[in-house]
Amino acid sequence: FPFYFVQLANFDPRQTEPGPSLWAELREAQTMTLAVRDTGMAVAIDIGEATDIHPRNKRDVAKRLALNALAKTYGHTIEYSGPMLRSVCIDGAEVHLSFFHADGLTSKDGPPSRFALAGADQKFVWADAVIKGEAIVVTSPAVPKPVAVRYGWADNPECNLYNRAGLPASPFRTDNWPLTTHTY
Repeated sequence: FPFYFVQLANFDPRQTEPGPSLWAELREAQTMTLAVRDTGMAVAIDIGEATDIHPRNKRDVAKRLALNALAKTYGHTIEYSGPMLRSVCIDGAEVHLSFFHADGLTSKDGPPSRFALAGADQKFVWADAVIKGEAIVVTSPAVPKPVAVRYGWADNPECNLYNRAGLPASPFRTDNWPLTTHTY
């Protein structure tokens, strides 16, 4: 029996610096359930509201759930998910990220935002991210030897990474990598 759900939307005040987030950990736990057969997730990281736990934009939530059903249950050849982290490769001071569902990878309103890097000390700082085809390269002069990267790791992150279908990337962290083995 197919089971489609909505990942927790952005909520609460925006954080100015990278840090811990129980809300982000819950989103991560939701993402981990995609390893279960016949599941699908609609990402709502871009349509939440700081003061309302239930996003008012029900239309986009419903559309994203419908895309999952049309593709996964009814066999339509359509994009149903935003970018989902596929692999991580650390090359010196650069972290190279590749994604599933990354056709037309783009960022809205400027360069990709809300990426953070940490070295062995696990102190995360905001980082620069550049899109290269269907991948992203993340760097920070403050972290010459990165060991982990996070994207949208906050209660209410200002995320702007999408694919050609206009679907947002799911927040993630690599300091807990790999979470599960699956192909979204």
